[in-house]
Amino acid sequence: MFTGLIEELGVLQSIRHGADSAQLNIAAKKIIKDVNIGDSIAVNGVCLTVTKFDTRGFTADVMAETLAKTNLGNLKSGDRVNLERALKLGDRLGGHLVSGHIDGVGTIVQKEVHDIAILITVNAQPEVMRYIIKKGSVAIDGTSLTVVDFNSESFRVSIIPHTAHETTLGFKKEGDTVNLEGDVIGKYIERLLQSREIPEEKNTRIKSSMSLDFLAKHGFV
Repeated sequence: MFTGLIEELGVLQSIRHGADSAQLNIAAKKIIKDVNIGDSIAVNGVCLTVTKFDTRGFTADVMAETLAKTNLGNLKSGDRVNLERALKLGDRLGGHLVSGHIDGVGTIVQKEVHDIAILITVNAQPEVMRYIIKKGSVAIDGTSLTVVDFNSESFRVSIIPHTAHETTLGFKKEGDTVNLEGDVIGKYIERLLQSREIPEEKNTRIKSSMSLDFLAKHGFV
């Protein structure tokens, strides 16, 4: 799990494409101070596993499913990427719970400056928009942000100068793609509220008693 608070902007040194995979070599400083083989690092919001590292950076493999669901395959040498190490128990949760499992790729359709803030509008597919609510959380390229407003096809966030300076959102332009992850808590609530049937060994079925009324009664909504 991650918090969506970006620790460092890394630089892609090289990307080697396989038949249906890729290998990323990323230059970094801060996040490799206590890294180990097998550790999880979110790269533009995508949870990847460290396979090699040295004092200058680390290497991670990207499988076919990840290439299909994210924009990592479009990266090129010299591109900057958001980096965050996995959350440790006891750390402050300054952002929101981020799994590093991308729901879809969105497109920045508008960036506008309003006083110190930059308002960013992102077009997204239905599989992402279903988890978007006003004042709710969303991770854009792994960055935890609050939804300002939304419609059926897009949503808007606002970033402060610090976020613009420390993440990819500061230099990405209209037309650029971003990795999107909806709030994981919303996904669990959606699943619990679904009318689901679980087959048992004796060909009986148990129907979930979870409902919106049940959640409200017990203080969850």
